[in-house]
Amino acid sequence: MTDTVTNWARTITYTAKEHQRPRTLDALRTLVAGSAKVRVLGSGHSFNDIADPGPDGLLLSTAGLPPVIEVDAAARTVRVAGGVRYAELARAVHAHGLALPNMASLPHISVAGSVATGTHGSGVGNGPLASAVREVELVVADGSTVTIARDDARFDGAVTSLGALGVVTALTLDLEPAYEVEQHVFTELPLNGLDFGAVAAAGYSVSLFTDWRRPGFRQVWVKRRTDRPAVDFPWAAPATEPVHPVPGMPAVNCTEQLGVPGPWHERLPHFRAEFTPSSGEEIQSEYLLPRSAAVAALAAIDGIRQPVAAVLQTCEVRTVAADAQWLSPAHGRDSVALHFTWVRDEAAVLPVVRRLEEALDPFDPRPHWGKVYEIPSTAVRRRYTRLADFRSLARSLDPAGTFTNAFVRDLLDG
Repeated sequence: MTDTVTNWARTITYTAKEHQRPRTLDALRTLVAGSAKVRVLGSGHSFNDIADPGPDGLLLSTAGLPPVIEVDAAARTVRVAGGVRYAELARAVHAHGLALPNMASLPHISVAGSVATGTHGSGVGNGPLASAVREVELVVADGSTVTIARDDARFDGAVTSLGALGVVTALTLDLEPAYEVEQHVFTELPLNGLDFGAVAAAGYSVSLFTDWRRPGFRQVWVKRRTDRPAVDFPWAAPATEPVHPVPGMPAVNCTEQLGVPGPWHERLPHFRAEFTPSSGEEIQSEYLLPRSAAVAALAAIDGIRQPVAAVLQTCEVRTVAADAQWLSPAHGRDSVALHFTWVRDEAAVLPVVRRLEEALDPFDPRPHWGKVYEIPSTAVRRRYTRLADFRSLARSLDPAGTFTNAFVRDLLDG
């Protein structure tokens, strides 16, 4: 196929020579083995060129492969095809009385693409989505399959891999018994005197939202597992009606609030699976910093609040527990994640992104791999202590660089 393909927000048009969506694993193997350059497109929820193979390459989608979801209730695991989206996976797992430990704010994203870029939800005890992975299956450049499990020395480089090792055709994930979640929303939390540690630990998953038009947070979403202690949130008043994180957007698109309990997969995401969360008229950036720097980093943003607010739709603050994946933005450190949903105006947004990154630079921010950032690769590389190990792994599995592109080369070879 040679049709024009864009990302979800239509801010990136992929330059690939061809776009293929094979229906069988054999067809995928043939395409990979016969191509000099290959990149895989998941659900397209990236805002940079991480998935673009370049004008001579093949852009490959796994969404046409059989949507395998194999639950092993006794072992509490699920083997899932890489192109399956979390909404479909969650429903299937829940039907077996089981659950994932956490979910991202959107259930519309693909499993393989999410873990490959370090995507996460929130919660002081919850690692990125990759933390649930126990095994990854890859089709490598010669069309063969390589399986890498937790007991393999390569594992910590194989899950959050930026698509640089091969095509992820399936993953095996850990599960736990199903649980219910209540979602409580609080309004107008002051920045002054913020006890971030206490606020972030007030529920199983906590998100703070602000538009930076004034100090403090317009909303705090506290997701409480019903098998955990009740929410104690004395710092702000409870919302009296459902709300949307973006001012002016209808709350009908959001998962149920006001403390009504429901299944884990219908509360942990912010948005309902049956709704498109927004029109896509946006640009996104995100940075993960040491959690201990949260208050100082928020104060630094408050210091440039006016230019940030001028091009911002909403900012979300979450927490992510440290993980061991070599290229995870949460590698080796409990993190605070600062997410920015900007207006869709690159000329106006990029200067503010650069100014924001200057303000956050003292805290060693690691950008989300699928978002817009301007931090030079030299600085990004310094923040990943296992980058040399990942480079060696990529060269061993993909010696000809079939799965590299400009984005990956800039990181690994610059």
